Amino acid sequence: MHHHLLIISSVSSPLLSASLAHHQLFTMLLLFFFFLILLLLHCRRRRHSNDHRRLPPGSMGWPYIGETLKLYTENPNSFFFNRQKRYGDIFKTHILGCPCVMISSPEAAKIVLVTKAHLFKPTYPISKEKMIGPEALFFQQDCFIFSALLEKSVHHQYFARNEKDQLEMEGIEHLYSCLENGYNSMPLDLPGTPFYKAMKARKQLNVRLKKLIEKRRQSGKQGGGLLGVLLDEKNNKLNDSQICDNIIGVIFAAHDTTASVLTWLLKYLHDNQDLLQAVTHEQEEIRQEIIEANRRLTWDDTKRMPLTTRVIQETLRAASILSFTFREAVEDVEFEGYLIPRGWKVLPLFRTIHHSADYFPQPQKFDPSRFQVPPRPNTYMPFGNGVHSCPGSELAKLEMLILIHHLTLTYRWQIVEEEDGIQYGPFPVPKRGLPIRVTHRPRSSKLLA
Repeated sequence: MHHHLLIISSVSSPLLSASLAHHQLFTMLLLFFFFLILLLLHCRRRRHSNDHRRLPPGSMGWPYIGETLKLYTENPNSFFFNRQKRYGDIFKTHILGCPCVMISSPEAAKIVLVTKAHLFKPTYPISKEKMIGPEALFFQQDCFIFSALLEKSVHHQYFARNEKDQLEMEGIEHLYSCLENGYNSMPLDLPGTPFYKAMKARKQLNVRLKKLIEKRRQSGKQGGGLLGVLLDEKNNKLNDSQICDNIIGVIFAAHDTTASVLTWLLKYLHDNQDLLQAVTHEQEEIRQEIIEANRRLTWDDTKRMPLTTRVIQETLRAASILSFTFREAVEDVEFEGYLIPRGWKVLPLFRTIHHSADYFPQPQKFDPSRFQVPPRPNTYMPFGNGVHSCPGSELAKLEMLILIHHLTLTYRWQIVEEEDGIQYGPFPVPKRGLPIRVTHRPRSSKLLA
């Protein structure tokens, strides 16, 4: 009898221990969920007691992807207008892996870029920072150093070239082309994705550029071009990584943007032949003065091109190459009744402001005459605004004036198989990049103009 009881006791002991273990686990889970509910209730109470700190309205789109695909596949005017119409002048979204707040009123843009610029630092999504390089000076709060460097290199190429360097430069240009093809891609670093290919090209660019830097250092000659300016140790204390990042940053900031504007400029002049003839007449008068004085085109000549200047202004407005700029909240910010959490990106929408009928009547019409009267403050920002606006804006406008001068006097162009729409490459340009057929301007036209 006792023997059987011992057997039962020895069997029931592990069963009892398992039961106690399950009971303890169940109790712990109950306590966990209890405290979790308390925490959620506390957060909910805080949210209700701080209604003025609510997030702006809007949609965050798909998990992780957000609304990135919509932004870079739709017409940008439609993307911004539809959300502004639905949510108002301030709304949230999620692009390129970042939660964002987009603002579309001149007053709000001024607050972010000028009045309270110390609360919103210059930034880019992490994917773009990795491609350009995090040590590029225009990512820093103080961009005056970058501005000074750009001014020094105005009269130089990015690299001073000779025949020996030509093949090396072609290799760098090819790698940069691969890099910019992934500029607006989602940051998915997986084989085969545009981001992966872009980052692979970026690493190869670093290797190529560092070889060039080492070659210049060993020769004892810093040389010309932007690279020479950055290697000037008397004025700059930049390491090799900083030099690489700034070279790529300047190419991105100065080359792609200007090229995109010039593409739209050719389209608008092509589509408005009367305007093209008027611009040509203005340039003919300047050329006649140049011939009579036996000199070349000068800076002062570009100051006497009022119609051409207005055409450029209208192109910058209508095309809005810089559709928006990125800022990042350095702390939780109360903004027009909403909360912008620390670390969120804030995007002033220049394109939306430039295409608003409130500030530019008939915004879809290409009309340079609108700039005979200065636009309202903070409504025209093709180069941004505030201390972090583009330091190369005057250089970009000078390049456009010089191109128009020579182009209109010497050539005419026809668009080949035009297709409506916009594509990104990486900035907005006409579909297929506006293929054109260029011919010499007839001699009779030159004589009559």
